[in-house]
Amino acid sequence: MKHTIKIMIPFLMIAVLLTGCGSQVTTGSKAETTQATKTETTTAVSEQEKESVQSWATGLDLQNREQKNDILIAYFTPAENSGVDAISSATLTTWNGENMGAAEVLANMIHNHTRSDLFSIRTEVDYPLEYNDLADYAKDEQDNDVLPALTSHIENLDQYSTIIVVFPDWWYTMPQAVYSFFNEYDLAGKTIIPCSTHAGSYLTGSPATIRELEPDVKVIDDGFTVAANRVTTAEDDVTAWAEKHELN
Repeated sequence: MKHTIKIMIPFLMIAVLLTGCGSQVTTGSKAETTQATKTETTTAVSEQEKESVQSWATGLDLQNREQKNDILIAYFTPAENSGVDAISSATLTTWNGENMGAAEVLANMIHNHTRSDLFSIRTEVDYPLEYNDLADYAKDEQDNDVLPALTSHIENLDQYSTIIVVFPDWWYTMPQAVYSFFNEYDLAGKTIIPCSTHAGSYLTGSPATIRELEPDVKVIDDGFTVAANRVTTAEDDVTAWAEKHELN
């Protein structure tokens, strides 16, 4: 569908795995009357009606806000593509009592602030979780320009105007599974925010790469990136970054 862009750079160690606006309701006042008792009764009813209408309208507004979600967080982690339950490994991170990839930790932190939908990029490939094996496997995928087939798919893509893509930086670029993700979807008109975990390479050239893969999208260059070995301490930084970009 689109040309796959390859960034081949010498070896770098692979990153371990990732108002209420209350409705203003104006209630028409009851017709004024010269009878004091009628005036008092009418005023009381009017206030009760107003409170009731405002309460209903505010509740409806909150309900609509909860249902309106135009941000998707799509993340890739070998921990969910290994074919085995996540176990203790150098490529996994313990967060909130669970072992998971660092990119998944970062995706969940962003989710905690934005309350956006989470989407796990799943592949037919079973990735090794042992550090060196995973590094070798990732390098082999890139060298051979392999695009692993995906087993998870977004059914309601039109709902989202912004997609935050979270991934571990491998060999100075995105994992091949993320290339498969961009190859599958035409994201024209959407905003893409790349975010990564890394071992010193930050976002590398992923914003520019995404622009080539998806020429009709808006790409945010300063996506959040964090060293994989300190991702569990990054929640405050994630919150500050998300607020800066008004991702709420």
